[in-house]
Amino acid sequence: MIEVSKKWMTVAAVSFLAMTALHAANAAGTAEIRRPTPTHPSLTPDEQVNIRVYKTCNKGVVNIASSASSEDIYYNFAPREGAGSGIIVSEDGFIVTNNHVVEGFKNIRATLWDSTVLPAAVVGVDPDSDLAVLKVTVPTGKTLSPIPYGDSSTLEVGRRVFAIGNPFGLERTLTQGIISSLGRTMRTENGRLIKGIIQTDAAINPGNSGGPLLDTSGKLIGINTAILSRTGQSAGIGLAIPVNVAKRIVPELIANHRIIRPDLGILVVAPVDTGLRIIKLDPKGPAAQAGLSGPKVVVYQQGPFTFRALDVNLADVIQAIDNRVVRSVDELWTAIETKKPGQEVTLQILRGGRPMKIPVKLSVIGQA
Repeated sequence: MIEVSKKWMTVAAVSFLAMTALHAANAAGTAEIRRPTPTHPSLTPDEQVNIRVYKTCNKGVVNIASSASSEDIYYNFAPREGAGSGIIVSEDGFIVTNNHVVEGFKNIRATLWDSTVLPAAVVGVDPDSDLAVLKVTVPTGKTLSPIPYGDSSTLEVGRRVFAIGNPFGLERTLTQGIISSLGRTMRTENGRLIKGIIQTDAAINPGNSGGPLLDTSGKLIGINTAILSRTGQSAGIGLAIPVNVAKRIVPELIANHRIIRPDLGILVVAPVDTGLRIIKLDPKGPAAQAGLSGPKVVVYQQGPFTFRALDVNLADVIQAIDNRVVRSVDELWTAIETKKPGQEVTLQILRGGRPMKIPVKLSVIGQA
């Protein structure tokens, strides 16, 4: 006895019935066999949004590849390579990315959506915000498609977002998610704190750095910059720099090639119960010139020997800047960064336990 599977039995039955119907139709001469017209289900509204955002913004994303030489313990020089993403923000070739994508690299190349590879020059970098601006020369006859800026101040948790980038070198990959949280803080590689960071569960992986975080209208709302993960791969916690930070930083990088920030001239502070104790001052900086002081040298005698030591308890303690209380280094930086070089601020301090107010005229970082 031969056993036939139910699947094949079904197919055979259908074939037999079809052949029977065909012969019957031919015999009758008037019967007609109608083949069903294949139909495709219409796209859902969500799918339509996905496709529209990708088609609108895909051409505004570039793949950034970079290389350099670095000393190696076995060779005199060893090649170093980096990869990331970038955002076209103007038709004349300006591209925004992360500072850590291009830092330390000289041979930088931007690959456009049509696989055109263009050399990219660094216009300016800002390690404090982890942003950088590149520039490519647009070939004759080619038109770039910049991604328009949105407004990160209007974002809400739960809003749908998209990321386009080059994770693991896979160019122009689209992922989607939601805004998981707002107002996160992130510390850059040089120790500065960026506030207002956007947290998203849209898949972000190595290679997405510098790429866009987009809203459903295809506007730029953030620059993808980091992930929280123990494996180095997406764990559903991606972080993006708010676009409003970029809108403030990018024009200045284009105009001045750097960010001109105010400087107080205080190099090291230590948190204490009453505020921030000054540990080290730039002797030529604004604070020192205004009369603020750090630890003082104390001379004391012990038998025939004379000793000198720094007494940190004699250093001034900063309590507030223009009535804005500061209790941490981050609060000190934030209070100063809201000012401009040349502006005068009032420091409320404690000197020997006695409260004082000292006016200080801010300078430009690096020019003291």
